[in-house]
Amino acid sequence: MDHFLYRNGTLHAEGVAIPDIAATVGTPFYVYSTATLTRHYRLFTDALAPLPHLVCFAIKSLSNVAVLKTLGNLGAGMDVVSGGEYLRAKAAGVPGERIVFSGVGKTREEMRLALTGGIRQFNVESEPELRALSEVATSLGLTAPITIRVNPDVDARTHEKIATGKKENKFGIPIARASEVYAEAAALPGLQVVGIDVHIGSQLTELEPFEQAYLKVADLTRRLRSEGHTITRLDLGGGLGIPYTRSNEAPPLPTDYGALIKRTVGDLGCEIEIEPGRLISGNAGLLVASVIYIKNGEGRDFLILDAAMNDLVRPSMYGAHHDIVTVAEPPVAAPTQEFDVVGPVCETGDTFARGRELPLVAEGDLIAFRSAGAYGAVMASEYNTRPLVPEVLVNGDHFAVIRERPTFDEILRRDTIPPWL
Repeated sequence: MDHFLYRNGTLHAEGVAIPDIAATVGTPFYVYSTATLTRHYRLFTDALAPLPHLVCFAIKSLSNVAVLKTLGNLGAGMDVVSGGEYLRAKAAGVPGERIVFSGVGKTREEMRLALTGGIRQFNVESEPELRALSEVATSLGLTAPITIRVNPDVDARTHEKIATGKKENKFGIPIARASEVYAEAAALPGLQVVGIDVHIGSQLTELEPFEQAYLKVADLTRRLRSEGHTITRLDLGGGLGIPYTRSNEAPPLPTDYGALIKRTVGDLGCEIEIEPGRLISGNAGLLVASVIYIKNGEGRDFLILDAAMNDLVRPSMYGAHHDIVTVAEPPVAAPTQEFDVVGPVCETGDTFARGRELPLVAEGDLIAFRSAGAYGAVMASEYNTRPLVPEVLVNGDHFAVIRERPTFDEILRRDTIPPWL
């Protein structure tokens, strides 16, 4: 469910008409719904109750500080994968004890940043990282709380580029080697083992892979405890998918996911951490664009928009589907036309959809890409020297620009000419 609905023939974000935002900021732009972010976060917290738990929003899905503050004010933790994301979480007012640091390539500089600024735990992904973190923590006279990410070799049945829990993926340590790695962690100075971490992928549309992974984590918890380790937290990652189409085949609900967690690991007496991103932010955002031209080609017609692959790269990178709708509500049984929906970037890959059935449109009409809140603005670039698009946050009948569109002068000032030129 989201809060982008037609009212009086016009698409609204909560109580704000999309054309009113377009008139203020121009197109293209991203717009996010506070009500949707709030509802989806609370679905997870309610699903895990009464287990002790912390829902850590995966910042990589949507990193605008205003969005992070919205969730942080509700009590959310943050899952970060870089020093920059850590600083975003802190800028949003999220305390260190609600921030977990994931990722396979944490640098010593990032470790120092998080240790001195406060951190709930590091989710350690390899033995070299374990030793580096021990050295950094010891040099600072601090203790780093850690979980170790185990790779359960479970097929998440998702796109190959976002699967993370198979043995050929770069993430975590093989679960079969967990005992020896935990033994090394316990022997290293400056480290405190607090739990286990697992994450098998993104955009999962069924619960069985989670169940396979979590049953392995439950067995590992019992084994590590028998070996003398204190395991008080289980970080179960994120990955629950969202419906990118309006079909009847919807992914499992957070309530079903919460019931699975209780069934598989709920008897272990551990605090549960989860790291959803897409399910909280995905359907909370739209990308809104304008039609530049309608081009009639041979055997196909092109709808050319002012948004491009640099603004929303998922269709080009993953072959991902986004529902595309007109901001003006089409009449019932209105005529439609098939279009290849494309942007102005000088790449054939700058294609959002092929043969998409859409209502008849004209130059200047507004088009919206649904389910664009996750991995949209965060993956955008300035390819073709196209400015990053604005981000807008709606709350009821109010909206605010939470990232301005940079001017060309601001973009060009970042380049410097060496003295010999």
